[in-house]
Amino acid sequence: MATYGFWKLAQEDPSHIAVIEPDGRAISAGELLAATNRVVHGLRALGLRHGDTIAAMMTNEAAMLEVYLGATQAGLYVTPINSHLAPPEIAYIVEDCGAKAVFASPRTEATCGKALDDLGFAREARFSTGSSPAFRRYAELTAGQPSTLPGDRRAGLPMTYTSGTTGKPKGVRRPLPPADPETVAENFALFLMLFGITPKDAGVHLVVSPLYHTAVLNFATNHVHLGHTAVLMDKWTPEGTLERIAKYRVTTSHMVPTQFKRLLSLPEAVRSGADVSSLRHMIHSAAPCPVDVKRQMLDWWGDVIYEYYAASEGGGTLATPADWRAHPGTVGKAWPISTLKIVKDDGTDAAVGEVGTVYMSMGQHKFEYHKDKSKTDASYKGEFFTVGDAGYLDAEGFLFLCDRKADMIISGGVNIYPAEIEATLTGHPKVADVAVFGIPDEDWGEQVKAVVELGEGLDASDAVRDELFAYCRERLASYKIPKTIDFVATLPRDPNGKLYKRKLRDPYWAGRDRAI
Repeated sequence: MATYGFWKLAQEDPSHIAVIEPDGRAISAGELLAATNRVVHGLRALGLRHGDTIAAMMTNEAAMLEVYLGATQAGLYVTPINSHLAPPEIAYIVEDCGAKAVFASPRTEATCGKALDDLGFAREARFSTGSSPAFRRYAELTAGQPSTLPGDRRAGLPMTYTSGTTGKPKGVRRPLPPADPETVAENFALFLMLFGITPKDAGVHLVVSPLYHTAVLNFATNHVHLGHTAVLMDKWTPEGTLERIAKYRVTTSHMVPTQFKRLLSLPEAVRSGADVSSLRHMIHSAAPCPVDVKRQMLDWWGDVIYEYYAASEGGGTLATPADWRAHPGTVGKAWPISTLKIVKDDGTDAAVGEVGTVYMSMGQHKFEYHKDKSKTDASYKGEFFTVGDAGYLDAEGFLFLCDRKADMIISGGVNIYPAEIEATLTGHPKVADVAVFGIPDEDWGEQVKAVVELGEGLDASDAVRDELFAYCRERLASYKIPKTIDFVATLPRDPNGKLYKRKLRDPYWAGRDRAI
């Protein structure tokens, strides 16, 4: 029988502070449990049943956790949607995941509402914590519903979307476990013990990034399931981070290297005056961290910075502070529940120090890409799967990444897939061919560049460039829009049509290591 899990702990200690909203409002475990239960009763009144899916395009607010905790005690899938996506991108995910209900926040109502209107999605099953007439009020879902635990409680799961080389996002879907919510929640939450985080800690977890990110949502809810407090930030700033660390005696967080760089850019007087003595496990992932940045953060915050390598599909590795200091640049050794191997292009296992494709296994863990069996099958070799990263293992089993998915751009810890942007730009009548890739950016790690071959007889100009930028703004999330667009007479392709993207990209990376 499970010892932990939010729903169990909230009944045992309802006065415990489970969540602190961005505005500082504290929510007790008892209050959060009651709201979560009402969400379930409300969804079932709408007709949702075990195995159905809901989607949430919400900002960092307690309601996002209420929806998630409701879905995962009612045997539902919950799909978080990036709040920066454009209406066509939102509509694709809502339709692909088969959402039966959709949730929004005030800042996402306009784009989400347009996407749902375009789909003809019933207003009866769309809710917002704002006041847009395109949605029912969130409170309408729960009004008059009981605060007691629902019947037929079964574990639900997140179904997050991760893009691939085709540019279309794919839902990472796992079978719903035949178990009660507490058992599954406890198993997920005990993942934190890999980092030395225990249920007995008086933990305070600072959520500094949007909850629609897979890892951010997982870490936040896992801490709640261990009885810790989740402190939500809405819009991240380095000053706000240090302020909350001191005010709430924060012990853990999940960050990306861009946030480290912004923190290090603060005046020395601010950094030296910050009280970070409460920190115990500051975890980072999502993008390679420059060695100098990581070293400076360790020198400032002490040996409390842990790194891991994983993906929505699974993982992974862990580098403790001591591991990293002994092996600078590593992303760590395999988790106790995981196995790593490096496979060469010819399908054979690579030797120590030899670069190849990184494959992982996690015991009986399995996933599938929703509605894409061929992509699922291509990701597996027996029990091992890959997300397309290249790297090598040293003699002690520490993993070093040498490249990322063939052309993926990582900007500020966010994965950006060039194929999706290329597909959008090629839809413009003046574009004959296009290549999109990442180039160095001192602040974000990488930025998006597009190189365009115009149609026959068309001349490059600033006016055409502005036209292409406007075209992208109508169809893509802001972070996917190229920062710069260059024009060439002909893109470099071989006789079979294969694009030599490296010929365009490599000059920008000359003398620089993309991996770190």
